[in-house]
Amino acid sequence: MQQAVSARTPAHLWIVGILSLLWNAFGAYDYLMTRFRNMDYLSSMGDPNAMLAYIDGMPLYAQVGWGLGVWGSVLGSILLLARSRYAVHAFAVALIGAILSLGTQYLGPPPPPEMTAGALKYVPLVIIAVCALLLWYAWRQENAGLLR
Repeated sequence: MQQAVSARTPAHLWIVGILSLLWNAFGAYDYLMTRFRNMDYLSSMGDPNAMLAYIDGMPLYAQVGWGLGVWGSVLGSILLLARSRYAVHAFAVALIGAILSLGTQYLGPPPPPEMTAGALKYVPLVIIAVCALLLWYAWRQENAGLLR
């Protein structure tokens, strides 16, 4: 295994790592702009007061899950680029957090109409799928001996 770890980093790991970091950086930006109640940012998505009322009304488990999903994904991307085996753990936490948070949109009170207009109603499923794929990818790279 030591030989595999000291081997040159394959291009696919850099590509997936950088793309995942860019994808998750947007999630972090969205999280921060929402948590800091940036009205300009929120108004670009519809009625900012309705958005804040919905977010403030989310159950505690969904709010905690949102933070775990966002920051676990960012950390997982950084750890993947650093070729750390802990990327698997970070992506696992992120997936659990995403399911807790985004599942609320389907199982809880209905979100504002702007959040479910057209294809936007499928965004939570896409986010969960990306989290699951990143977890699977990191797990595969760890099993291949590319993460230490």
